[in-house]
Amino acid sequence: MKYILVTGGVISGIGKGIIASSIGTILKSCGLRVTAIKIDPYINIDAGTFSPYEHGEVFVLNDGGEVDLDLGNYERFLDISLYKDNNITTGKIYQHVINKERHGDYLGKTVQVVPHITDAVQEWVMNQAKVPVDDDKKEPQICLGGTIGDIEGMPFVEAFRQFQFKAKRENFCNIHVSLVPQPNATGEQKTKPTQNSVRALRGLGLSPDLIVCRSAKPIEMAVKEKISMFCHVEPEQVIFIHDVSSTYRVPILLEEQGIIKYFKQRLNLPIDDQPSDLLMKWKKMACRYERLLKVCSIALVGKYTKLSDCYASVFKALEHSALAINYKLDLMYIDSTELERSMEAENSVKYHQAWHKLCKADGILVPGGFGIRGTEGKLQAISWARTKKKPFLGVCLGMQLAVVEFARNCLNWEDANSTEFDPDTKKPVVIDMPEHNPGDMGGTMRLGKRRTVFKTENSVLRKLYGDEMFVEERHRHRYEVNPELTHCFEEKGLKFVGHDTEGNRMEIIELENHPYFVGVQFHPEFSSRPMKPSPPYLGLLLAATGTLNAYLQRGCKLSP
Repeated sequence: MKYILVTGGVISGIGKGIIASSIGTILKSCGLRVTAIKIDPYINIDAGTFSPYEHGEVFVLNDGGEVDLDLGNYERFLDISLYKDNNITTGKIYQHVINKERHGDYLGKTVQVVPHITDAVQEWVMNQAKVPVDDDKKEPQICLGGTIGDIEGMPFVEAFRQFQFKAKRENFCNIHVSLVPQPNATGEQKTKPTQNSVRALRGLGLSPDLIVCRSAKPIEMAVKEKISMFCHVEPEQVIFIHDVSSTYRVPILLEEQGIIKYFKQRLNLPIDDQPSDLLMKWKKMACRYERLLKVCSIALVGKYTKLSDCYASVFKALEHSALAINYKLDLMYIDSTELERSMEAENSVKYHQAWHKLCKADGILVPGGFGIRGTEGKLQAISWARTKKKPFLGVCLGMQLAVVEFARNCLNWEDANSTEFDPDTKKPVVIDMPEHNPGDMGGTMRLGKRRTVFKTENSVLRKLYGDEMFVEERHRHRYEVNPELTHCFEEKGLKFVGHDTEGNRMEIIELENHPYFVGVQFHPEFSSRPMKPSPPYLGLLLAATGTLNAYLQRGCKLSP
């Protein structure tokens, strides 16, 4: 097993996840099996209880793990399926060690950070690195891992300092991702932050084999030589990644700078110097992305719109679908609170700007979320999409609110609501699930990959999924559509075309006599891949560009 540790310096959010994923893509294109582990130093057991403004979206895995969004990048780039234990947190490690201490595994010993916590980290990494993540179920050959040098991450850094000797030099490689800022005052690219970052890492006992420098603009050769000289590495061990038009370009930039040849020598890998067809596909995809001329605009109506990472997988799923049909995506984030009547009185400019964006969009998406804030604005957007025949996709809460909107405006149930927002509503069209535990909040939702069965052949989504009898997608919810009231909706044209294997839980809605009005209880964005777009999102883009019917008539084949 070969281990590649990716550390970050200067600032967080520098792109460790994308760079680790891109390196994995290159190695996979050389015929190697790659897995990935993300290390987060927070004390939470998992990412499930975070606000999206803390660390971006919560990514959900097949096994129900609620993890850091970087695992989403790993899955999309490498086309693998990871597990919750591929995300290590301080909370998980300490819980594991404390449980062992209570069990009596350390009897007679003082349990300390070194060696017990550091040993637990190394043991976890070695065990998880062997778990198959590809469809062929073969053991991986390369394990990529990422962590940072915060004060709370010190036990992890120390664990890897020890681990480099346990694994041996030919099996362990450290890549350090740093920032080369360019102040506007001088316009000069500064190397001092990188020098200090590498010096600090060395002081902790880890010496970087590759330094990946992030910058706004391409870095000059003189800067590369300076970093090489002051950071004690060869010039070819300094890699530059400047801001590019799309993340699809990053693996190509890395490959152009000789990273395959370096890894082949450094880790003694049984590979050719040239990448295979997989990287050629990435090159074609990156070139195609940059040449797109036609634009499709989608309005994303949510409440975490100030930070794009809050909807990272949704954005990627839309981008994959737009690229598949040769359109450039124009994603307009609309804060749902700005669509509400109360905003008109409070700030009429924001209110009218939000409605202007919504009205000019080719399609409307209402993603998942929690809590009552902004729900009235989402209901307004859904009502607009339904009445104006605008293509619409509702995901998780988006589907539940589509049911609430239909109940209020088509069934004339004025007080229809979800028990999440009004526990005493007389028309509870969305209710708590029977297994919902109102005590603990962490890990108590309906999580992970579940089967959804189509109950009719006359379904747009079924056709988009290739006319399959069932689909398996990832879920993350505490509430569900009330199955006792579904017949009232069906009589008025809102069809529940998919349900769970028992037939009790409503999973997919479709509205009759509408170009595309679809709601799904699951999160299809988590399964979207650059070369395999998610069918519900693809349907939204096709409907928004007026090409859905032609696509269905061709037997769900994309035009060349």
